[in-house]
Amino acid sequence: MPDNSILKRRIYPLDPRELSQEELAVVFAMTSRRPEAFDEIRDLVNIEKAADFNERWVLGYGHSSVAEHAVLHIAFENISRLACDTLEDNRLASYTEKSSRYQVIGAGSYHVPSELIEKSNVRREYIETCDKLFAAYEQLLNNLQFHLSKTTPQGPKERDGAYRLRLRREATDTCRFILPASTLTNVGVTMNARSVEHAVRKLLSSELLEEQAIGSEFKAQAQSITPTLVRYADPNVYLKKSRSNIQEDAEKNQVVNSSINRAPSGVSAKLVNFDNDAESRLSKVLLYRNSDMSYEQISEKVDNLSYENQIQVITNALSEIGPHDAPVRELEQIEYTFELCLDYGAYREFKRHRMQSYLPQNLHVNEGFVIPPLIEEANLLDAYTHAIELSDSNFDSLSKISPRLAEYIVTHGHIRRVLTKINLRECYALFKLRVQSQAHFTIHDAMNQALKQIEEVHPFLIQFIQLR
Repeated sequence: MPDNSILKRRIYPLDPRELSQEELAVVFAMTSRRPEAFDEIRDLVNIEKAADFNERWVLGYGHSSVAEHAVLHIAFENISRLACDTLEDNRLASYTEKSSRYQVIGAGSYHVPSELIEKSNVRREYIETCDKLFAAYEQLLNNLQFHLSKTTPQGPKERDGAYRLRLRREATDTCRFILPASTLTNVGVTMNARSVEHAVRKLLSSELLEEQAIGSEFKAQAQSITPTLVRYADPNVYLKKSRSNIQEDAEKNQVVNSSINRAPSGVSAKLVNFDNDAESRLSKVLLYRNSDMSYEQISEKVDNLSYENQIQVITNALSEIGPHDAPVRELEQIEYTFELCLDYGAYREFKRHRMQSYLPQNLHVNEGFVIPPLIEEANLLDAYTHAIELSDSNFDSLSKISPRLAEYIVTHGHIRRVLTKINLRECYALFKLRVQSQAHFTIHDAMNQALKQIEEVHPFLIQFIQLR
């Protein structure tokens, strides 16, 4: 038996410059079966042994967690924002995307679907519509910057370049509403090999040719780094069949609404479900961690406590929280379900909060669109609504071929419905970030509505949030 008094703690990195990602994954995995230190195991592993290990244990016996130790950094350039949504629809990864709030998007920066190659008339109409939307974007950008230069004074110590940049940023934040979902973007992705496999399968199983192509290229590049771990990332029959079956059921049960309301609209949040006994449940789980009783026994005791005593338990857990602290994990037991109506641009910001379960409907133009306040203030409403109408018209043409294909022409200003279930702990992070004044104004409005509705049903639980 080893003398624990001489077992010295060691914390050290394994250098990715010396080991491939597959070798790193195997070094960590082998510690479950070998007594040596990690750096000793490292000296035993080479490319061939790593491949053999992964073939046997990861692919042969399904020990997929090994693949989580292989981390890939992949750059994606000039993919549509629509496809980027599918790529980013994986929780266990990190994404940094080109910002349309801080960058001007150049003319012609849009994806032309391969599905239209043999449909010359529709393809021509689609390209003309995208060109007109980008021309309108440029025109609005110039007009808004001129308007802001007349209405927004330069600070006494603000440099000319900083002042112009500030005006441009405010203008781009408004003009991006008329950019279509086909707008090209760049995104840097950091993802482990297990998540890569899920992401590739999802892309390869898509109805859109662009996403299928991205999936194939993603797999090829991943295999250049981890040749074994993503080898069997193939199209998923279940994903395809379940999608078509659910679509058939929606049509059969008449839950596909044929009504059209393309008028100007606003963002909204509606609380559709919540825990009626949230205070009681939260106090139970807070006590559970420091108890040796079963949950049933704790539940019985808490049910016999007064409401004031239950509230005191919660107060003791949350009252010392600071502005940069994450609340205790027990708050994840309390959940809220919202139906959100967000412009597509706000939706793309909202989905970055990945510790939730969000279910968006397909993009379309029949829920109306947002009019940014600055557009009306600058008397540019006619130009803006004309751009929206161009999108609506082309959406109808593309829908005759494929509703999914038509999503490419939906603008960032069009409303999208989203059902989301979010726990109380994530609410603290979400509201802290999205109801501050610097947040994009439409997501700011929607999250303010959501916060107020939680305050109405559970005022005590949300009062400890440290809003910025």
